[in-house]
Amino acid sequence: MQAPGSRLLVLGWHNVEGTWCFPARPEAGLRGLARQLRILRSVANVVPLAAALTDLAAGRPLPPRAVAITFDDGYRDNLTLAAPLLRELELPATCFLVPGFLGRTTRAWWEELASAVATARAPKITWKGRTYRLGTPTERAAAARALSDRLKGYDRAARETAVDELTGLLDPAHGYSVDEHFMDWDEARRLSEHLEIGSHSSHHAILSRESVEQQVADLASARTQLQERLAVDAPVLAYPNGTAADYTANTVSAAGRAGYSHAVTTRRGLNGASTPRYEVRRTVMSPDRGVADLRKLVRDTLAHAVTGK
Repeated sequence: MQAPGSRLLVLGWHNVEGTWCFPARPEAGLRGLARQLRILRSVANVVPLAAALTDLAAGRPLPPRAVAITFDDGYRDNLTLAAPLLRELELPATCFLVPGFLGRTTRAWWEELASAVATARAPKITWKGRTYRLGTPTERAAAARALSDRLKGYDRAARETAVDELTGLLDPAHGYSVDEHFMDWDEARRLSEHLEIGSHSSHHAILSRESVEQQVADLASARTQLQERLAVDAPVLAYPNGTAADYTANTVSAAGRAGYSHAVTTRRGLNGASTPRYEVRRTVMSPDRGVADLRKLVRDTLAHAVTGK
């Protein structure tokens, strides 16, 4: 049986309002996130992530029903919409940033692909032996999902080549730029005045697809850039994509060598003193997730931890 306060539930969001990859009705994202955060404020104790993970590892108790809030990627609406809401509700949160996005040296490939599919002038494409129909919004959404899943299996260089190939085939009416949705360094500096900053790698490469040397260089460079440009420690890493297939023992070693205290995944579950420091469990959220569902998630998950059932 676990003692009360010995467990931490980590929740993770990405964008607030809709994007090419994550479409939503206008302003629905902010309304949904506001409802979710108010629910968390009422049913949980929201704690800073880095400090909570340090306390867990040291065996120090957390408040009962402890929850940490995180955001990945550095979408601009984390600054313009989420941060003001978090300040209003007096809730701490961590934003995991990608220096390559902030410096405009890395492409947000999933948004670029989704934009190209959504605005494609081609009625269908055939790529690497498969045909993708684009005649209806449903077909376009299915094509975007299927192509994105395929590209996640590539390393960074091959993925960017594939996106260029697909864009040529799709002939989109809209040319996507990372400026559309993502913060730059100046905006990240403003965000760091209010939120804890963590690293999401240098280029958002899916780390298990990269060589050991590339992983070591990527993770070290990401933390160094965040420290130097934002004057933050950036002690926690979030693995891009974050499933069990997206990092390896080599990734864990690279994270330790870069000086990260912990790394978070997108593998659901609770965290306690025995949770591996570089495999912190996290539940991925979206602003359209119902508040009743969120309330049940928090209460049921943390009640399970307290009772040991």
